[in-house]
Amino acid sequence: MTGRILIIDDEAPLRKTLARVLGNAGFEVTTAESAGQGLDFLRTTPYDLVLTDLRMPGMHGMDALKLIHAEHPQIAVVLFTAQPDVNSAVEALRHGATDYLLKPIKPEIIIERARAILAKRQTEKRKREIALQIESLQNELKSLEAGEAAQRPAPVPALNGAEKDRFLKRGALVLDLLTRRVLLGEEPINVPPTSFDYLLALARHAPNVVDYQTLVAEAQGYQTDPREAQELAKWHIHQLRQIIEQDSHNPRYLLNVRGTGYRLVAD
Repeated sequence: MTGRILIIDDEAPLRKTLARVLGNAGFEVTTAESAGQGLDFLRTTPYDLVLTDLRMPGMHGMDALKLIHAEHPQIAVVLFTAQPDVNSAVEALRHGATDYLLKPIKPEIIIERARAILAKRQTEKRKREIALQIESLQNELKSLEAGEAAQRPAPVPALNGAEKDRFLKRGALVLDLLTRRVLLGEEPINVPPTSFDYLLALARHAPNVVDYQTLVAEAQGYQTDPREAQELAKWHIHQLRQIIEQDSHNPRYLLNVRGTGYRLVAD
């Protein structure tokens, strides 16, 4: 674990010691002799972690913490002091400090804390990146499905027996198999083409449970393993719930049967 660390302390020996210890541990270290100088560095250089003394001449470490947190909320800040004060510790944490250490600081402790803090920050950053990627892919998928609906004529499914009727009705839910549109309580709702096929498969079997593989096979026309089928079905049911359910977190129509599949309850 590496990272860029800024040390702010008016005591030159401590600054040099911390810089040497953290530098030998693989971190890139900058030192500042005052809070003002440290803030100037922060405005021109990106840092991952700030280590600052609480009591310094000029600007107090607590005031520096407030400014750092206001201007650079993504940067972790660790305060240290030779005069422990419970109230100061609580106030520091309330104003965004990541940790509060007491002098004298043991080298192994500061290295351990720096590595732990930066590892956690890196994990959180990666999670945010993944979440943004997922959101981007979901938006792209919605756009592609909307484009398909607008550009291609809706296919008429091959029907037989009792399914030759144009409308498939399940309680308040009506599926128009010719135009591939959905009515819910006589209100038309727009459903993407693939999601419509999932809803149709559930409606045909309603109120029975449709297992993941059967659902994928009937809706998308191909066989897949149980794990992949579960993920595919989960995504499209999520899409349908966003459209059909008043509260997608507490569905009324599209119910999950854990580990098995889904069923439509519309009567």
